[in-house]
Amino acid sequence: MDLIKPAVFNKERNIEAVFTASNREKNNSEGLNFGILTRGENSVITKNYQTLFQELGWDQEKIALARQVHGARIALVDQPGIYEETDGLITTTPGLPLGIQVADCAAVLVADSEAKVVGAFHAGWRGAVDEIIPDGIEKMAAQNARPERCKAYISPCISQKHFEVGEEVAAQFPEEFCDRKNFKKPHVDLKSFIAHQLKMSGLILENIEVSDGCTFENNRFFSFRRERESAGRMLGVIQIKP
Repeated sequence: MDLIKPAVFNKERNIEAVFTASNREKNNSEGLNFGILTRGENSVITKNYQTLFQELGWDQEKIALARQVHGARIALVDQPGIYEETDGLITTTPGLPLGIQVADCAAVLVADSEAKVVGAFHAGWRGAVDEIIPDGIEKMAAQNARPERCKAYISPCISQKHFEVGEEVAAQFPEEFCDRKNFKKPHVDLKSFIAHQLKMSGLILENIEVSDGCTFENNRFFSFRRERESAGRMLGVIQIKP
């Protein structure tokens, strides 16, 4: 299975995290879709989760998922299940994986290994400008995480080259993250903006891993902008080892 294991967590003995690719080449043209709000059949999506968790050796029945709405609501959870109208999850419970589904937005996975606190956040442009990341770090700190100790992974998402937006969206980002010179319309650098938010929240630069993958230009990933309603979803998932 084509999985990305964030290097930033490699030395953390009690943290496990992965990000799935589309896996089209091994699982027919549809790939492994983890999107609970997509057009995919529920039985197929459930089987995809089973396939992934068997590969990882995790308990598939214990995952906590967000039913994402491109908002900034964050839930502190200690039980598996689907959390409605939620775009961020935080836990201190070992063996409870937190899952975020994406296809152009970023999945941001954060951990303080010493405090045993993890968070998973869905950061598209709406969530990013609504400060889901700073709020998430603050809520993790309330559970005894320390930002300077936290490590974070920003998943593959749409790159600035392909993220054309209207002026009404561009105006919500600081100018340093908008390219207005090289394109006819503004292009936003979502990854750099999220990394900036993490640094402003107290994370150390070398503790932030930013994937260079672009979901739009690389068929290794699903992309809503490229595939529209037929796009599946990748999964970013993190847990404290049981």
